[in-house]
Amino acid sequence: MTKYRVIRWFAYVLEIIVIFVLQETPGLLPELWGARPVAVIPAVLSIAMFESRGPAMAFGLFGGLLIDFGFGGVLGFHGLLLAAACYAVSLMAEDLFRTNLLTALLISAVVTAAAVLLEWTCFYVLRGYSEEGYALTAHYLPMFCYTAALMPVTYYFNRALATQIRSKEE
Repeated sequence: MTKYRVIRWFAYVLEIIVIFVLQETPGLLPELWGARPVAVIPAVLSIAMFESRGPAMAFGLFGGLLIDFGFGGVLGFHGLLLAAACYAVSLMAEDLFRTNLLTALLISAVVTAAAVLLEWTCFYVLRGYSEEGYALTAHYLPMFCYTAALMPVTYYFNRALATQIRSKEE
């Protein structure tokens, strides 16, 4: 393991922690349409686009567990979901598609929609709460839109970080 790889991974961990703290600090990120973003999701997805499968899955698991701690829900729900998603994204980025902003936006939209809809289904619909449609349109869909809108920022940051450090590795 090279020194630059350790530096890159440390920077990713620090980025995820800082984004989590920013996301969880009340009043720091403004609420749009009554929802706050889950900014860790685009961060770990953009990291997965530039890392190999094992580290990508580890960063997805780490970010997902932080989301689980922050939401106070079932521990491991987002961790397992994001670990699998980051593994798949890394696998596809290595073998299937080119990493650019368009693919990052599409991946973010698909994974964030899956995470939000699974969360709505498991934590709202299956628990038998009333007004499922209202909760989906008033809380979960704005959260999806706000979260997916953060992908360009995290994509360009992680692309710059990965290319700058990898250029020094070689």
